[in-house]
Amino acid sequence: MTERVLVTGGAGYIGSTVTAQLLEQGYEVVVYDNLSHGHRAAVPAGVELVVEDVGNRTALDRLFRAHRIDAVMHFAALIEAGESMREPAKYFRNNTANTLTLLEAALAYAVPRFVFSSTAAVYGTPERTPIQETDPLHPTNAYGESKLCVERMLDWFQRVHGLHYASLRYFNAAGAAGAQGEDHRPESHLIPLALEVAAGKRDHIAIYGTDYPTVDGTCVRDYIHVADLANAHLRVLEALKDRDKLIYNLGNGEGFTVRQVIDMVRRITKHPVPARETERRPGDPQVLVASSHKIQSELNWSARFPDLEAIVRSAWEWRCTHPDGYGD
Repeated sequence: MTERVLVTGGAGYIGSTVTAQLLEQGYEVVVYDNLSHGHRAAVPAGVELVVEDVGNRTALDRLFRAHRIDAVMHFAALIEAGESMREPAKYFRNNTANTLTLLEAALAYAVPRFVFSSTAAVYGTPERTPIQETDPLHPTNAYGESKLCVERMLDWFQRVHGLHYASLRYFNAAGAAGAQGEDHRPESHLIPLALEVAAGKRDHIAIYGTDYPTVDGTCVRDYIHVADLANAHLRVLEALKDRDKLIYNLGNGEGFTVRQVIDMVRRITKHPVPARETERRPGDPQVLVASSHKIQSELNWSARFPDLEAIVRSAWEWRCTHPDGYGD
């Protein structure tokens, strides 16, 4: 019998990419998204889209009664760390409380597997790099704390109710995969912001801090191709059939500075991409790089597109064919 997966946030950047890969592997998919940050056009053709909020238990009950759901993959969340420090209640309501509603519904309808889109923000300022899954969890913003609360809930749901779950902590998803690309509104991620400069939609890119103890004075971040990220989710989904609990970092294992990213955008787009240097942002760690050794050794996963050029080139190609994003 074909397995059916509920993908919350499946009209968003990562959720839609995972949905497309699920379809390619023969799964049936139901996408559940309130479209506050997602796009109808991002949902692959032929997939049922339920436009509702994850916190709406009545809507969830209606969906679970209508469909036999074999697994939930949960991507629906607010993701802006800076905003979370201005409006923490918004993040705990949406990311934490609404996820509890979803978990209660999944439990009520005996859904056996739950894959959670977590974040490297649960680590806060790391004590070492590359970061490992066993390192201390000390979020420095409400966004990271809202996700860590969910990880703790999942652990208790596994212990008490036997729910098989995975928490996938990832860093900077980037690039494009086929018809799926990055179109956040507003945009806050470095690569798409730099590409918007190259496309003439912005006049410059900001560099926040140039005095970090790195090779060129700018922050180092770990970028992972969104297609590699999606593939890891599918491997985890399958592994949860006989494993109770999986916690993995998903990263490239190699970091790139802000200047290196901007230089790569210049090289690929052949645009000067003017940069404006400004002060550090409070709370920005100098280096964030993940160790993905655990998932590599346990599930034989590895990044197919680890180099920065492949990541930026795929993002630029998508931007060239989608000059206005998804156009909605």
